[in-house]
Amino acid sequence: MVSTSPDTSSSTPKSTSQSTSSTTSLPNLSIASKYPTTRGSTVDSRKIIENSQHGRKHLMAVRLSHILFQSEELARESFGLLKSASTNFSDLASQISNCEGTRGSGGSVGWVSLSEGDGSNEHLNEILPMEARSKVMERSVKPGDVVMVSSNRGHHLVQIMDVMVDVQRMSNKRQKSIKSRRASNALPGILGGGLTDKPGKELYYKVETMGCQMNLADSERIEGQLQNLGIKPLTSQKADPDLIVLNTCSIRDHAEQKVYSYIGPHAKRKREGEDVTIIIAGCVAQQEGEALLRRAPEVDLVMGPQYANRIADLLEDVANGNQVVATEASHIMEDSTKPRRGSSVAAWVNVIYGCNERCTYCIVPTTRGVEQSRPPESIVQEVQELVEAGYKEVTLLGQNIDAYGRDMLPKRKFSDLIRTVGSLEGLKRLRFVTSHPRYMSLGVIDSVADTPTACESFHVPFQSGSDAVLQAMGRGHTREKYLTIIDRIRERVPDASITADVIVGFPGETEEQFLETLSLMEHVVFDSVNTAAYSPRPNTPAADWTNQIEEEIKQDRLQRINKLNLIHAKQRRARMKGRTVEILVEERNIKVPSQVMGRTTQGYIVYCDGDIDLLRGQLVDVQIFECSTYSLSGKRIIHEEQHSFM
Repeated sequence: MVSTSPDTSSSTPKSTSQSTSSTTSLPNLSIASKYPTTRGSTVDSRKIIENSQHGRKHLMAVRLSHILFQSEELARESFGLLKSASTNFSDLASQISNCEGTRGSGGSVGWVSLSEGDGSNEHLNEILPMEARSKVMERSVKPGDVVMVSSNRGHHLVQIMDVMVDVQRMSNKRQKSIKSRRASNALPGILGGGLTDKPGKELYYKVETMGCQMNLADSERIEGQLQNLGIKPLTSQKADPDLIVLNTCSIRDHAEQKVYSYIGPHAKRKREGEDVTIIIAGCVAQQEGEALLRRAPEVDLVMGPQYANRIADLLEDVANGNQVVATEASHIMEDSTKPRRGSSVAAWVNVIYGCNERCTYCIVPTTRGVEQSRPPESIVQEVQELVEAGYKEVTLLGQNIDAYGRDMLPKRKFSDLIRTVGSLEGLKRLRFVTSHPRYMSLGVIDSVADTPTACESFHVPFQSGSDAVLQAMGRGHTREKYLTIIDRIRERVPDASITADVIVGFPGETEEQFLETLSLMEHVVFDSVNTAAYSPRPNTPAADWTNQIEEEIKQDRLQRINKLNLIHAKQRRARMKGRTVEILVEERNIKVPSQVMGRTTQGYIVYCDGDIDLLRGQLVDVQIFECSTYSLSGKRIIHEEQHSFM
């Protein structure tokens, strides 16, 4: 049997007193390349940043909004309204704020410098007096937080909307070695948005993305920054990029080796004298930090996921002849430029970054940091802008999306966010990933059932069907809790698709416990399951346990579970035969150019005849006549009102 208390002496406290101590005092935060997210340490981003290498010294300004009240009682009642999500901050400010100067702009105060002594904030004294600003700064500088303070003007509810961070000050820099100094000679001319240093020379970039949807969204933000600098995407006419970004994932085994293998040819170009800039971003960058430079000295910039929308600032230091490592914990900043979206129909929107969980196999909390929810107003604004730009579908992203809002003051609920975003005019479809059974409330399921734009699709990883294995994994939920969630989905959204993730061969997993996983799959009958054999990851407790499963056994279990997964996937799609379903057309079927590809609300891929130039972004009805394991095919139904359009 899997032990419920494996030998983790190297990574967990040995006594109750030690455990209590570790939760009340911060760990040593002098190493900037790691987030302090080991078991028992704080998960409050406010404390982490306050006690980091630079503390608040890297914070330059905060963007604030406020609501002014004459009555403290009304201020407290309004605070409660914000907590219940029955209104948003800007609407409330427009309706009831006593501040004439900001009421028309939804309470917007604007950017407030953290250097009160330099006189840069004096123009704000008649709106938000210095005594109120000081009280706000004492309480929090975390985006999304709402605090109540008083001044000679009355009582204020103040929301921190965004932060301005000196990312160059937070990064570690060192002068490039002679052999890598040729890189980035063209960069000084592009910083600031124009190719002024080398007229007529165009620079091209290439972004390679590994891993999850979060990385895909980060890559879009990186590309938006690069294009804002005037650097263009690599075309078929140019063989090699001038700037290469590898956005990495550390989930799978041998992730670090894959990075070195990939950058090898570009490092060789640099050693041979080519002017090429090499950037390692993402989770492996956060995990390895300066070690990447020691092993691959040709690399110019190493940056964690939290700097995806600040790559332009970091490239300025690269252009000045430095190798840069940016991995220190930071409050998440709103995008200063628009992401370059990979689709013109469906878009990703981050709502929460990081993860506070401590699953014993998972490296994500170490590489993506603690949870930081975006202000709901920022999320709504981004989705509204996407809809205005013609996007039909939005997927809300979070490593642990059900935890949205629990890090805020006051706390918010993800179920409320679904209803708020789902009610935006013009949005056709709303999706979200990834849910955690420990935190997924039945209210989230109800919000999907009650919101017409919310798609009938749930991704809820279970990882194992054995309670003993789940406990060893540190998942915080049981098999029974998971099945309660599934039952609620089947009850409230009976036609929904349910997908999941599972790990086989976790340390100590017995054959009987593996069979419990198969039995859970038989009970649920998932639409699709992402399967993986356990692989040890750096800085995770399970990697050091002595009860590792032999590779041969892991692969056998993986083959068996994959076989069942394929059977269920085909079975679930077979029920669609003969139905007429609505699909959102996204792209051409690359195998059959005369066909288009779209998805149902369940997320099933559907192929049908059609002209992609006419149908992209359209909702069309398709009668399904063929069902395969992972796709459907059918005939498009053309309604009478569509004939003139066609």
